[in-house]
Amino acid sequence: MRERLDCALIATVCTNDWIRPWTGRHWCGRLYFHAPMPSIDISQHNASASLADSAMLLRRFDVCLLPVSEHSLAWARTSLLAARGRLETPVFALIDQLKAAALNDLYELGLHDFVRTPMCPEELRVRIERLLDEKKPALHAWPQPAVAQAQGVKEPTGPHHAGQAPDEATLCSTILERTGLELDAYAAASASRSATSRESFRAAKSKIIERFETAYIKAALGRHSGNIAMAARAAQKHRRAFWALMRKYDIDAAPYRSESPPKPFADG
Repeated sequence: MRERLDCALIATVCTNDWIRPWTGRHWCGRLYFHAPMPSIDISQHNASASLADSAMLLRRFDVCLLPVSEHSLAWARTSLLAARGRLETPVFALIDQLKAAALNDLYELGLHDFVRTPMCPEELRVRIERLLDEKKPALHAWPQPAVAQAQGVKEPTGPHHAGQAPDEATLCSTILERTGLELDAYAAASASRSATSRESFRAAKSKIIERFETAYIKAALGRHSGNIAMAARAAQKHRRAFWALMRKYDIDAAPYRSESPPKPFADG
């Protein structure tokens, strides 16, 4: 058993009332709750980047404690998504009235464990100790570009990927490998970001659909070496409809084709 555990409380404006009183030491001084960051206003458009931007600061702590309620669930999803590949400190959620489906989404996005409110410090300490002893790695890390290329998936290029974050580009390039929960979480995160901007519902919806269709078409072409007929068949779309989407987004199959066809096996 460790002499002392240091936990970083990631407080938000909407959870201050039930989080800030926990700051300090608990359980005979063996469990310390710190507030290393100002409270986050999740209504701000860049609030989801706070966790990722503080990755270096949070390396000082054994775990991060992320308060999550129904009101802050969308922010928690986008924050975990943005922090993938950058945040090394394990993340625990302090849950207030969340359903199982929401918890499953958070696990898919990298959450390590959770405790419900009212929180029991002794239970939390035991959970943290077990996690650190097991040295559990980050869950479901995004594939690196080299891994994606080894799997035959092309790197996303062109105007439709301009201005995207690295995690978003990686998601798009490996979209055929993603689970429904991961795609749902990304769609929810994109919708949440759009809802806090001045974009109309129609414009935000069109943008998300365009990104999905572009990423899917490119990934399908990459998997089938630029063969449009095979890519359309795998996507269960008529070849003409598949070709129409390629023209709509100005996608050329040529870059996805091998420079030379595979050599046939020699007899004997």
